[in-house]
Amino acid sequence: MQRIARRAVHSCPMNIRLDGKRALVTGGSSGIGAAISLALAEAGAKVAVNGSHHVEEAQGVVEQIKQAGGDAQAMMADISSLPAVTGLFQEVDRAWGGLDFLVNCAGIDGPHAMAWEADPDAWRRVLEINLFGTFYCAREALRRMVPQRGGVVLSLTSVHEEIAWSGYSAYTASKAGVSMMTKTLAQEAAPFGVRVLAVAPGAIKTPINASVWKDPQGLKDLLTKIPLGRMGEPKDIAQVVTFLLSDAGGYVTARTVFVDGGMTDYPEFAHGG
Repeated sequence: MQRIARRAVHSCPMNIRLDGKRALVTGGSSGIGAAISLALAEAGAKVAVNGSHHVEEAQGVVEQIKQAGGDAQAMMADISSLPAVTGLFQEVDRAWGGLDFLVNCAGIDGPHAMAWEADPDAWRRVLEINLFGTFYCAREALRRMVPQRGGVVLSLTSVHEEIAWSGYSAYTASKAGVSMMTKTLAQEAAPFGVRVLAVAPGAIKTPINASVWKDPQGLKDLLTKIPLGRMGEPKDIAQVVTFLLSDAGGYVTARTVFVDGGMTDYPEFAHGG
């Protein structure tokens, strides 16, 4: 019997460990941010858990990390304030001597209002946190990462960087803005070995949207918009973020990675236009 020669298969080891890396997660004290903080710590990173008001929530996440043998600190700051952001990064410097990963997770959706009825101050507040705050943090991170010629800035956007959402024009504008800002910062930072990218969650089951998924009719309607037929869990986002920050995701930059169960595939068109 003729034997078929087999070509050597070169192994491709996947490294999703973050041992010794230093991470800052804004909005890391609750919801998706808390899940990301816990996942990064589980992968071996030191994590600065940022919150803006509820120090007990941030400290609670830190305690979970420490009980599991990890290293974390709670660092409170309002990211919409440039002086507060400057102070936050100085605190990270004092704790760990620098930064390897920034995860911009802090954000708000703002009050529901049609554009012609919207309060300009409330509209502006959404952009101050979601867009300006994300930029302030990215700016400080890049000021550290570019000279060290390494690091990753990852921002959370939303499916609503692409899908319109009536009543939330400030939110959609801010997330679309973060998406294009991400591409631009990635272009600027790539020659220095720094990656900048984004993750866009779909409908994720967190306390902030409990009024929808705890209501049977609201949940039924929502699930028609998700081809996979379920809401996402915070861990679904955290796992993808951990991968993208790791060496295994080292060739990904300048893009938004959608983690949405297919929501942006427009399931309404599955049975005709």
